[in-house]
Amino acid sequence: MTNSTPTTQYPVPPRNRQGTRTGFTTGSNASAAAKAATIALLTGSWPEQVTISLPIGETTTMTPVERQLSSDTASCCMVKDAGDDPDVTHGALICARVSYSDKPGIHLEGGQGVGRVTLPGLGLEVGGPAINPVPRRQIGDNVRDAVKAVADNGEQFLETRGLDVVISIPAGETLAQKTLNARLGIIGGISILGTTGKVFPYSTAAWRASVVQAVEVAAKNSSEKVVMATGGRSERFAMKIFPELPEVSFVELSIFTGDALKTCVAHDVESAVFVGMIGKMVKTAQGHMTTHVAGNQVDFEFLAQVCRDCAAPAALVEAVANANTGRHFLELCQEYDLMAPVQRVVDLALQSCHEFVRSQEGDMELETILVDFDGTVLARAKGGVRHTSARHGSAETLVERLSADPAHSYDEEGVMGQRRNPPAPTQGRVGNRTWDEEMARRQEKEAKKRGE
Repeated sequence: MTNSTPTTQYPVPPRNRQGTRTGFTTGSNASAAAKAATIALLTGSWPEQVTISLPIGETTTMTPVERQLSSDTASCCMVKDAGDDPDVTHGALICARVSYSDKPGIHLEGGQGVGRVTLPGLGLEVGGPAINPVPRRQIGDNVRDAVKAVADNGEQFLETRGLDVVISIPAGETLAQKTLNARLGIIGGISILGTTGKVFPYSTAAWRASVVQAVEVAAKNSSEKVVMATGGRSERFAMKIFPELPEVSFVELSIFTGDALKTCVAHDVESAVFVGMIGKMVKTAQGHMTTHVAGNQVDFEFLAQVCRDCAAPAALVEAVANANTGRHFLELCQEYDLMAPVQRVVDLALQSCHEFVRSQEGDMELETILVDFDGTVLARAKGGVRHTSARHGSAETLVERLSADPAHSYDEEGVMGQRRNPPAPTQGRVGNRTWDEEMARRQEKEAKKRGE
């Protein structure tokens, strides 16, 4: 079989970034290659095309390429067509080699370019090939169908004689560098995936599933905490904030904050950190657990009210109400040298995460960290679920936040920033109040809510 770049030899339909054309998974392509090779091995001739069954009950027809046949082995490949989805395996060769075995049944293995599982949490045997359960069944079912259709003794063939099926992807190791496989503990190649057999363009479900899987792996392999970042840059910055943690502890959650936290609860994670930039931090502060830009827009009236609550000048309040983006809000606060509203957003984001975790009957320590576009930590808040009130972070949470990270606390003018010799928490100010006054105000507010 060739190791050359598949797309230069076998053209596939071009992808349209706004298109809706469906494609087929690596599992479907592997199934088609395995079925075609089985037919060739048992009959001595190659089918021009092969029709396979998909996990969703449909069928599709594919054309084998790179065909090789001997008396005891047959191998071929399928050219992966991912439709309009931005799949890194689009155009790759997905190959199968089928040979006779002395052991009855079908024996599936991964070859060149198929990753090996090195960490628990994927639902696959550690040390085995990264062929997920559904495509594993799909490959077996289609090989079995081929045997029944063409073998001399049909269904009895696999009871007395077996078949070894090896799936390979010649460019798999190179393609894997463009995926998160290494982070998940899948080494040396890509995974054979697919729960439906089809690839749907920009599938939100697949996106969400990948986030959930990443959290599961992090939860099972990181003893300290799971660090969830909203994007690639945020994740790189998070790694610099927590250099002591292994790479598996970090998860790029994208827009799926709620799903990531829900998975943390399900796996009894003790500590989770949310790291993001201002736009998604604001949306999280408002309680949006899915933060896609096309879904929940930044609410500038909300931010203006945050500024009012922090005793910001009227000019800043008005400017924020008319801001264009979350980044604009941040720049305005920096321009006015007043970062208290920014810290308030981070506090509220922590509160939103707490409330969501409580709604899932969870109990964990949470931390929210706002990073600037160059990785500078602008604000952070930290506390346990039981340390917060229904709407505002309590005095206990505030004290915990300040004492936990004195290098990022307010200075005498209420400005958040990194300081070599920061003042004690009680020396700073929130707006026109000292910390002692702020503590007393919040404690009084808490007492009123409890009816004391």
